[in-house]
Amino acid sequence: MDDFRCSAPALAKWLLERARQNQASGASRCFVACDEKRRVVGYYALSAGSIAHDAVPGRIRRNLPDPIPVIVLGRLAVHADRAGQGIGEGLLKDVVLRSLQACGQVGARALLCHAIDEPAKAFYLKHGFIASPIHPLTLMLPLAC
Repeated sequence: MDDFRCSAPALAKWLLERARQNQASGASRCFVACDEKRRVVGYYALSAGSIAHDAVPGRIRRNLPDPIPVIVLGRLAVHADRAGQGIGEGLLKDVVLRSLQACGQVGARALLCHAIDEPAKAFYLKHGFIASPIHPLTLMLPLAC
């Protein structure tokens, strides 16, 4: 893991300095994808959370409590050497599948992420996420559980 680098240094730093601690404390769960030499080529982190009603697009918040329960995609990153090879899309597919499994066991209305920048926002929008009406880098994917 020590050689993991990506387009956002903060995401690489989190993997190296916080992922194990968050896993141990139960704050989040980190999932990694490795190559044939067991090098990390990408990762993501999930946790439970909630979001205020007014920060959620209307079609998601309809008839739900305030705050709205969500699954939080806290981090998603691909090694810089593997960018553009579909790893991000593969990781996101795994995120959605795990989130659907989880919301079958506990309540969650959406998958929520806070995009780190505009290119990340474009990635999530391309994959069906909807932007928050009040936080432009907060995005949600409705979950049909």
